Amino acid sequence: MIRFLILSTCLAGLAPPLFAQGLPAVASAQKAAIREPATSGYVNAVQVYPFDDGMLYRLYTAPGRVSDIALEPGETLVSVAAGDTARWTVGDTTSGSGEARRTHLLVKPFAAGLSTNLVIATNRRVYHVQLTSTASTAMTSIGWRYPHDELMALVGRNAAGAAERPVSTGVAIENLDFAYAISGDRPAWRPLRAFDDGRQTWIEFPAAIASGEAPPLFVIGAKDEAELVNYRVAGRYYVVDRLFAAAELRLGQKKQQIVRITRSNKAQRGKGK
Repeated sequence: MIRFLILSTCLAGLAPPLFAQGLPAVASAQKAAIREPATSGYVNAVQVYPFDDGMLYRLYTAPGRVSDIALEPGETLVSVAAGDTARWTVGDTTSGSGEARRTHLLVKPFAAGLSTNLVIATNRRVYHVQLTSTASTAMTSIGWRYPHDELMALVGRNAAGAAERPVSTGVAIENLDFAYAISGDRPAWRPLRAFDDGRQTWIEFPAAIASGEAPPLFVIGAKDEAELVNYRVAGRYYVVDRLFAAAELRLGQKKQQIVRITRSNKAQRGKGK
């Protein structure tokens, strides 16, 4: 028992230095993460910060003034917690309706020279706000823009625009021949159909082809030999600038998935290919 007490006392003596070593790291990380208001970020009287998860956003307040924290339109407030609830008033309200409905947090300090933090949880993200009260300078409002969401929306619009563009131009619809058979394995990328106009061949895939690995195309020759053929990808189509009697899509190494595309004998006779 005496040995145990001595050991415990020694470990307790080591604790303060160990904790002290970690404190500068915490202070340094928080200092680097704080986003201060900047002239370039103002839209009228509103400071608009670019949102980045884990960042700390500064809000300067003053006694006798209410500062507004505006969330994204359509965003729902789940909870809000303040480090100091005795010397700060934090309330919430909403503006607008429907998709434009917006939640606002209203913040007011009881005195100058105070500092605390807010943790705001919503249905979309978590905000960390550093509150500082001054004698007379208060920010009217802060809000955010969301670069990641804007980028994803742009990618989505570009993909939608690409999907709406014609796969090929100058194609005579009356010349299209759909007499092709699809056989073999049934992977997620298995083509829906193949067709040609007498000059080019199109292979149509399901939409899932955009999110997975695409199989290469091989044309099967008269002696059943496989030859890699040139083609271009247009949305979910392969466009081949030639006709073929048979071709295969192959994907994988040890357990290869093979889908065969065969042009009917009737079609071949009709076009002399």
